[in-house]
Amino acid sequence: MCGIFGVVVTDINEWGHAFIGDAIDVLASCSESRGKDSAGFAFRNDATGQIAVLRAPLPISELKRRAEYRRLLDEHAGAAAGPGRRAVIGHSRLVTNGSQLKDENNQPVIKAGLVGVHNGIIVNEAELWAEVTVAQRAYDLDTEVLLALARQYLASGEATGPAIARALARVAGTVSTGFFIDDRPELVIGTNNGSLYTLSDGRRALLFASERHTMTVVQSALTKYPRVASMTIDAVQPGTGRVIDVQTMAISSFGGTNSPASDVPHSTPAMSISVQAIDAPAGHRSLLVDFRDIALNPNAGRERALLDHPSAEVDALRRCSRCVLPETFPFIEFDAAGVCNYCLNYRLKNQARPLEDLRALVEPYRRRDGGQDCIVPFSGGRDSTFTVHMIKEVLGMNPIALTYDWGMVTDLARRNIARVCGKLGVENVIVAADIKKKRENIRMNIEAWLKRPSLGMIPLFMSGDKYFFYYTNQLKKQTGIELNIWGINPLENTDFKTGFAGVPPRFNKKRIYSLGVGGQLRFFTYVGRNLILNPSYFNSSNLDSLGSMASRYLYPQRDYYSLFDYYPWNEQEIESVILEQYDWERAIDTKSTWRIGDGTASFYNYIYYTVAGFSENDTFRSNQIREGLLSRAAGLDLVREENWPRYENMKWYLEIVGIDFENAIKTINKIPRRYRAVSDPQRHQ
Repeated sequence: MCGIFGVVVTDINEWGHAFIGDAIDVLASCSESRGKDSAGFAFRNDATGQIAVLRAPLPISELKRRAEYRRLLDEHAGAAAGPGRRAVIGHSRLVTNGSQLKDENNQPVIKAGLVGVHNGIIVNEAELWAEVTVAQRAYDLDTEVLLALARQYLASGEATGPAIARALARVAGTVSTGFFIDDRPELVIGTNNGSLYTLSDGRRALLFASERHTMTVVQSALTKYPRVASMTIDAVQPGTGRVIDVQTMAISSFGGTNSPASDVPHSTPAMSISVQAIDAPAGHRSLLVDFRDIALNPNAGRERALLDHPSAEVDALRRCSRCVLPETFPFIEFDAAGVCNYCLNYRLKNQARPLEDLRALVEPYRRRDGGQDCIVPFSGGRDSTFTVHMIKEVLGMNPIALTYDWGMVTDLARRNIARVCGKLGVENVIVAADIKKKRENIRMNIEAWLKRPSLGMIPLFMSGDKYFFYYTNQLKKQTGIELNIWGINPLENTDFKTGFAGVPPRFNKKRIYSLGVGGQLRFFTYVGRNLILNPSYFNSSNLDSLGSMASRYLYPQRDYYSLFDYYPWNEQEIESVILEQYDWERAIDTKSTWRIGDGTASFYNYIYYTVAGFSENDTFRSNQIREGLLSRAAGLDLVREENWPRYENMKWYLEIVGIDFENAIKTINKIPRRYRAVSDPQRHQ
């Protein structure tokens, strides 16, 4: 899940020696939004018989400012290289496999004479490695097996196109790739989900990148090169690719139903491959924490023992006689029959209109040429997974799945995104935040919160994720696609989060994220008061938090629809589809399929449960009970099970943001328990 790009020019004299550098500037700038964790380039110089690789655990914009990059660009792709051919590929990485602090885990990857870049996640790498005999695994990242498998098929004597088509077909997950072959004069690009585009005149130059928008920006930015305006943007369809002869610019397609067989190219002397790595600046931390490391943590037993689970006290709480909400719930009241005001004022939400209404609604947006016609925000959770499935398989639309990764999308969610997009052949546009900065913001807010714990301020832990709304609108502008369909579960209403900030529930709201003008005023007043009482909240995260809240509550939502307004939400059906049809991966620390792709949920739910005696699980199950989807007895059993602390996820979360697990849990455990003071008249404030 990264940004990949490249440039091939057969005769630089026709373009000017500055063209490659100018093109890379635009390609790299557009690609950086897909990953800022590390970056790299590979320069192919056929005149000298060299492929020079440069990698660094730096954002690509920073790498391009380094002297090492400028030197290699000049030597292998600029004026110093003399006349002739030029070929460069690049990568802007979002870390998913292997710490970026180990150079061999960064890209371009070198394996068995192939030098390549990869966007996506391969989820069956263990199975594929069992098939590879030409090379041994040496690195942590999944891209290595793709190149090894490709070399194995090439070594069997197959032409390049059919060999790479075979390799792509064996992959489960997502692959968009570009790579050089050391003993063939070729650049190969291919994809199994369509996240790949070319810009070419078909004769003398070709550029490729992960998104169509990048190609559009290139054409707009490089107007001083007249040839660029006449070049054509082409989408590389899922399951297909191109083989580009870097000497002649002959382009052959592979994959698909009508792909012609390509000739086996003449072999050339193997090029030498050199690697130059730039070390991480002092103080850099790994952006990846592996769950395997957590399981092997020698302190795991002691840390698990710190986690409190006051089940006896929580079970003793008075609960609504109809749902499972306890008396510690903000603004809760009970009538003479013991029924809470949330039940008494509840309006059925899972009352979907006919699916045919949605079919009629999307029809004006449908592209008759098979082009992409819908944007689906895709977090990797179960409901957004089901939504992508329904839009592609049932409605017959051709969606783009948009993922906003703000640093709290777990590797589990990323793998599930890859499974679904790879199998459906759906393009996945990833917008990656500056994850290092985002996690620093979370750390500062958690540290501030731990100094003066207040339940109403917990939303600050995850305010950075709401830019999903902003980036959906940005993608609409970039692609010209107006329709966006969300998979927002109508039963996930969590009024208690703002309730702890003094905002009473709005029983008649249409959207679960809506606060209303009065609610927004109360919430921001509460936050402002806490900022004054706790100056530690004044930090570099403030603008980010305000922007995130504005994206959630204030940003206009046009051509915006929810699947579950037209299709009834059914937990059993959703789980059946995602588990059986997509081999959807479950978490190791809970039986639930809900919230397992969100890195923050286990931590804040531990706080809510430990301090107030309930969590999101209680509100979710209560809504199911009110809808008639679940019995109260079953709901009680589920919340007892689901409210157990999720040690592995909590440890992962605190580790990646830089918070000491033991100190944080001990501080939380010292917070006065609301269920020990239920007679306190201030408990609902």
